[in-house]
Amino acid sequence: MLKDKKVLAITLARGGSKRVPKKNIININGKPLLQYTTDQVKKSKYIDKYIVSTEDLEIKKVCERLNIETLNRPQHLAEDTSTSIDAIKHVLDIFTDYDIIVEIMCTNPLKIVDDIDSCIEKILNNDCDSVVSVVQVWDGHPSRLKYIENNTLKDFYPEPPESRRQDLTPSAYIRNGSIYVFKKEKFLKNGFFHHGRESDLKIVPYIMPKERTINIDEPEDLIMAKILLKNIYGDFSLMF
Repeated sequence: MLKDKKVLAITLARGGSKRVPKKNIININGKPLLQYTTDQVKKSKYIDKYIVSTEDLEIKKVCERLNIETLNRPQHLAEDTSTSIDAIKHVLDIFTDYDIIVEIMCTNPLKIVDDIDSCIEKILNNDCDSVVSVVQVWDGHPSRLKYIENNTLKDFYPEPPESRRQDLTPSAYIRNGSIYVFKKEKFLKNGFFHHGRESDLKIVPYIMPKERTINIDEPEDLIMAKILLKNIYGDFSLMF
């Protein structure tokens, strides 16, 4: 609890990943992927309750072994076409007595408890509706992005000639798929929490370093995650 606000943390962990089967519990350096997140959540100073929403029996068994509470997600909310928004609403329909919601993605195992708690602190210390973790992009800056029209390259955003990436302004950031913190009432009113261009949402960034950012979507991401996790936890024995 923080400033009399009750905090509910949610991890959505369905079992139907296609590109990396059983991604959420795949073994990485001796631990299921999900555990890297649950271990950090348990250290939080502010989280009052933590729920893993899943339809998958194997994921439930892993959570039981880790002493993590699960919520049975209906199958229609765990399909490839299902949205995370609907899955979160399902959790909130059952766990109603909370003010601040934290979605913590387990596909980024590099975050630490300081990231989680700092995001929670930000939403209560700033006049905002949500906090979104981001990472700075360099080569992917909008000034360097192109699209193709009639077999011709076009700029999305004007690129200064002969510009170095560190000179491109303003600095650009991308959601890094790690942590989202939002006020429940505002979320239920708007139905979303991480884009505000055409809404009245005020979103504050939490900037994470590149070395604590990865999204495990493809098999090659697993290789990089293993190396980075060895670096974070100080065991380099499997890096060479």
